[in-house]
Amino acid sequence: MLQAGTPAFQSHPPSPAFFVRPTEPVTLAELYVMTDSKLFIPILLGTPRKNRESENVARWVFAKLAQRDDIESQFFDVCDFEFPKAEYGQDIKDQFPEWRDAIIKADGLVIVTPEYNHGYPGTLKSVLDLLLREYVHKAVAFVGVSAGPWGGTRVIEACVPMVRELGLAVTFSDLNFPKVGSKFDENGKLLDEAYENRVQGFLDELAWMARTLRWGRENVSSKFHT
Repeated sequence: MLQAGTPAFQSHPPSPAFFVRPTEPVTLAELYVMTDSKLFIPILLGTPRKNRESENVARWVFAKLAQRDDIESQFFDVCDFEFPKAEYGQDIKDQFPEWRDAIIKADGLVIVTPEYNHGYPGTLKSVLDLLLREYVHKAVAFVGVSAGPWGGTRVIEACVPMVRELGLAVTFSDLNFPKVGSKFDENGKLLDEAYENRVQGFLDELAWMARTLRWGRENVSSKFHT
C-alpha cells in the first residue's frame, strides 16, 4: 500500500504535487472554520399519496434540522409540483424556480420516501429528474418509511443507484421508520423516543459529508463546478 511521501514508481519519481503530505488531522471544528457559513440542506417529501403517514416523518425531521445551529433547511413536497403532461426532465426545470434555485444553493439534501412495491414513488423521480449538474458532489441522506417491518430499506436500496447517476453522494447513515403507523399519535407527535438519538447521528453524518463536499467544491477543481 502506498503511503504519502512514497514514490509510486521508483524509476520515474512523481512531481512534488503528486502526493498530499498531511500534518495534523483536520477536526470538524476546524473544517467548520474553513467553510464557516451554515449548511443549506433542503428536505423533500417524496410521495403525493392521500393520508400519507410519511408527512409526519418529514415534518419531524424538518423540525430537527431547524434545531441545529449548523444547518438551514427548506421544506419541499412533491404535491406542490404540477408537471406538464407532454414534457419532462431538465427541459422544464425553469418552471420550478424555487426547487432549481434551492438545489443550486444546497450543500445536501434529505429525501423522505415510502416504499411502494419495493420501489420509490414516480413523482419523486419526476422531481429529481428536473435537475442534473446542480446535484453533483453534494450529499444526500435517506429517510425510509414503510407500513411493514422493513422501514423503507428496500426503497433506499432502489434509490441509491438512481441518485448516484445524478451525481449525489449518499450517506451510509439512513433513518428508517418501520410500521410508521405506530410511531406517531393522531396529532403527528413522535411516540418512540429512541429516534431522538438516531436522528442526531443521522444528521451529524450528513453534516460532515455536506461540509466536506462543500470544501471540495470550493477548493478542488472539477469539470462539474468552478
